[in-house]
Amino acid sequence: MFKGLGQSAAKSHPANSPQSETALRDFIFTSESVSEGHPDKVCDRISDAIVDTYLRADPTARVALETLATTNKVVLAGEVRGPETITHEVLKFVARECVRQIGYDQEGFHWKNLDIQCLVHQQSADIAQGVDATGDKDEGAGDQGIMFGYATNETEDLMPAPLYYSHKILRSLAEARHNGKLPDLRPDAKSQFSLRYVNGKPVGATSIVVSTQHRDGLSSKDVREMIRPFVKSCLPDGWMPPENEFYVNPTGRFVIGGPDGDTGLTGRKIIVDSYGGSAPHGGGAFSGKDPTKVDRSAAYVARYLAKNVVAAGIAEKCLIQLSYAIGVAKPLSVYVNTYSNGAVDEQKLSKVLQEMVNLTPRGIRTHLQLNKPIYERTAAYGHFGRKPEADGGFSWERTDLADALRRAF
Repeated sequence: MFKGLGQSAAKSHPANSPQSETALRDFIFTSESVSEGHPDKVCDRISDAIVDTYLRADPTARVALETLATTNKVVLAGEVRGPETITHEVLKFVARECVRQIGYDQEGFHWKNLDIQCLVHQQSADIAQGVDATGDKDEGAGDQGIMFGYATNETEDLMPAPLYYSHKILRSLAEARHNGKLPDLRPDAKSQFSLRYVNGKPVGATSIVVSTQHRDGLSSKDVREMIRPFVKSCLPDGWMPPENEFYVNPTGRFVIGGPDGDTGLTGRKIIVDSYGGSAPHGGGAFSGKDPTKVDRSAAYVARYLAKNVVAAGIAEKCLIQLSYAIGVAKPLSVYVNTYSNGAVDEQKLSKVLQEMVNLTPRGIRTHLQLNKPIYERTAAYGHFGRKPEADGGFSWERTDLADALRRAF
């Protein structure tokens, strides 16, 4: 049984996993990140930019948009319900602009001469009737599914440290590429960060892998020394791994990259998007979906609740699972795990959280104000662990429930 109102929680995490009640206290855990120019992230960005285009024109628009990218070609496909003024030509322009802003102007993938095919069509009437609010029926979930939220006090952003530093390294390289400090780098890149834990606390990197696309003529040694100071500046003092565990472009050459080197698709980096493997993932991608889709909105509110629990000091880490059925408004289950071995009354915590936030699809969107064009910015470097923004972006990262939770516990 999942822990909800009046239910007890059966905890079945694998032994020695980071989620386990009996987890190892001394271990090495690894997470990876990918840059804005990774083929899959190019697709996520295009899909989310199109979501924003519809929400900017109509906050009640519905979008489920998939993107494929390969050598000098982008394909858009999906179902939408929104203003007819958003034509296929508008969607193609949005896609081309995303590629330009990322920085792709190479022979095999150039924003100017991309062939863009648009296969977007109207949303299914069968789906619409199950989801829409009618009469005394509240708006239902857009699909069945399970969604997880997680937070830990390992970092200031209450995110797992291996993923936090993986993202931080790539963001620093992307910023340096865009501002001209690293002109020899190209958009496609990946990082991997292996972190040693002692007595359950992170103490330093055991290995770091960075693979980054670069101009022709550079050796892996050239690239290594070019990016070393940026990597080092992202880490606490003393956290750099031994020299033989700092891997940069291990294959030796990374000139052909992006969708020219590997086909990209929307929604293929869900672990990078969430918690880097430190917590479960429900399986549904976020990008390309308007906020009526609980794959997105419920994952956001689950993070919001878990983050507030940790920010309130109730637990050092917290995992929350929500589940939904298509066309049904209320969540079927609300599971809370604080890994506290009974120190926190998790049944009470589940009840208090549900009293604080209406967890129906409409309630989530209203509480977090999700019907806004705020999604393109989420497409790279993770949907979580970001700063709340003045226009409502990353509203699920607020900790405005923490004081009330402290009072309740």
